[in-house]
Amino acid sequence: MKNILIPTDFSENAWNAICYGLQFFKAEPTNFYLLHVSISERQESGDDTVANGIFFDRKDTVGTKNKLLEVKKKIEESHSNSNHRFYVLQEHSFFIEGIKRSVTQKRIDFIVMGTKGASGFKEANIGSRTGEVITRVKCPTLIIPEKAQYVEVKEIVFPTDFNNYFKNKILITLDEIMAINESNLRVLHVTRKERELSTLQLENKNFLEDFLEDKPHSLHFITNQNIEDALATFIRDMQINMIAMVAKNINFFQRLLYKPSVTKISYHIDTPFLVLHE
Repeated sequence: MKNILIPTDFSENAWNAICYGLQFFKAEPTNFYLLHVSISERQESGDDTVANGIFFDRKDTVGTKNKLLEVKKKIEESHSNSNHRFYVLQEHSFFIEGIKRSVTQKRIDFIVMGTKGASGFKEANIGSRTGEVITRVKCPTLIIPEKAQYVEVKEIVFPTDFNNYFKNKILITLDEIMAINESNLRVLHVTRKERELSTLQLENKNFLEDFLEDKPHSLHFITNQNIEDALATFIRDMQINMIAMVAKNINFFQRLLYKPSVTKISYHIDTPFLVLHE
């Protein structure tokens, strides 16, 4: 039984992420936890209470709980799947603390959350919630752009420079995601200049190939002065349905995936991506 956490602020983006998550894990026995993290800036007495050092309004708490229950009811009415169970969670804390606590207490396997296309990721360095989750919460996370619509994930691209060792946790999670839809994994190495791999890169490449030996995969090497265009073209030509990346490479891939000046890039608004943690 998988445990999936879906943070929600009751927006359309959050609902879209819920719908995607339900479809992606449709064949998996799953507990879905719908989480809202509440923070109130009011610091008055009376109806205000303190939890984890954060002031929150009891009336707001009741309203939020009702909203969560409404979302749960909406899911259950529109989504018939005997494999799935739904629960609501409310945290009164700073956002990341609430996410981390829920991940620990409910033994979460994956987080599924929405983002506003390019901006939600591009702004990771200035504290967007999506950026905070994928950099500060060590849990595999599926990021669903606002315009992403579920299609069966048959093609996954895994961009890598082969400079980092692939730890077992990363590979096991990647294998688990591949198995859900019997996906093909396209390992992609893009460089600006043609050059041989270093000894370290070769070792990491060979290790990855050994792991993938009995799994549907292929390795692709592209030389292009414009790495962003090369990746965009690859995603288009290979009909990629999901982008997988390692969390420690986020600064590198944020430049590749969400550079707004690249006119060819359209996948950033409709292609989900999986962030893997060591």
